Amino acid sequence: MENGQTEKAVEMLRKMQNLGFKPNQITISSFLPACSILESLRMGKEVHCYVFRHWLIGDLTAMTALVYMYAKCGDLNLSRNVFDMICRKDVVAWNTMIIANAMHGNGKEVLLLFESMLQSGIKPNSVTFTGVLSGCSHSRLVEEGLQIFNSMGRDHLVEPDANHYACMVDVFSRAGRLHEAYEFIQRMPMEPTASAWGALLGACRVYKNVELAKISANKLFEIEPNNPGNYVSLFNILVTAKLWSEASEARILMKERGITKTPGCSWLQVGDRVHTFVVGDKNNMESDKIYNFLDELGEKMKSAGYKPDTDYVLQDIDQEEKAESLCSHSEKLAVAFGILNLNGQSSIRVFKNLRICGDCHNAIKYVSKVVGVTIIVRDSLRFHHFRNGNCSCQDLW
Repeated sequence: MENGQTEKAVEMLRKMQNLGFKPNQITISSFLPACSILESLRMGKEVHCYVFRHWLIGDLTAMTALVYMYAKCGDLNLSRNVFDMICRKDVVAWNTMIIANAMHGNGKEVLLLFESMLQSGIKPNSVTFTGVLSGCSHSRLVEEGLQIFNSMGRDHLVEPDANHYACMVDVFSRAGRLHEAYEFIQRMPMEPTASAWGALLGACRVYKNVELAKISANKLFEIEPNNPGNYVSLFNILVTAKLWSEASEARILMKERGITKTPGCSWLQVGDRVHTFVVGDKNNMESDKIYNFLDELGEKMKSAGYKPDTDYVLQDIDQEEKAESLCSHSEKLAVAFGILNLNGQSSIRVFKNLRICGDCHNAIKYVSKVVGVTIIVRDSLRFHHFRNGNCSCQDLW
């Protein structure tokens, strides 16, 4: 696990059991992160059953690992069920549940958990406040976030560090208060981190603020010059603003520094197999069915009010071609494949290595309404729960 060889960890655990060895709580607690990394809910449930069968339910470390595994695999209800079964919760257990809700965008639940934690007599630590502030940012709870931030040193004797300041920048940024976020960065008592500037840059694309995007991007180019995401974000913002010359300069700078864009991909598990898709992918055995299904779905979605947002296509092609190219984004292919292979289930879980694009986000809302299925998508920023035409992020991510 320490070397990042998650598949090997899975294989070794199965070999242990086949040879008659019984994994103990240390083995289980070490193995569950592999399920989280692979986003294998099925595998995690197998381990959960093992925990119950072998009376490891009283082990705090194993149970806390289960809480995190379920949340990371997209099942927050099961995560909470396991958390509620823990008799004596320590600060790590509370932090895990707080962070789980934060990454699913449940800011109000995060605040309730924080209050319950304090009432139970557990003292919050630095990690607690990172989780709470993250929950506030994803739910646009600006005043609550400020109140928590200001209470850290005063009430809890935890001095805010660079991570907490970056979280507050995110709180302001996601709520559209970009100038307050920028002023907050300028007042930081330490050197602003890439996380702080990155939070502001990400929000600049959502709220179309070119001026602050340039400032943020230039700072990021100094701090982490080899991160392709920063160049791509600035390029996208400039293209959307139709500042072609400046967008070209950003791309040239990227080339000069030998930086290549990270290719986007989406994946989901169906049965025992993980199926991965890239943009325009036709390597899946069911590719023809997937594209035909997307065509049929597209007509129903348009009837329901969906309009392709061609601002998210950066190539210089006509509008019809732009609309067609949007259909082959990896997350749409994965969602279509998941629906075609529901096998009686009422929800699907898709994972993406990058931030979900705005058109895909809007399209999946319509898919959830037209098909009547719950679609859970985890991108690089958070979980999105799509139900009946709405997303849990309230279109802010």
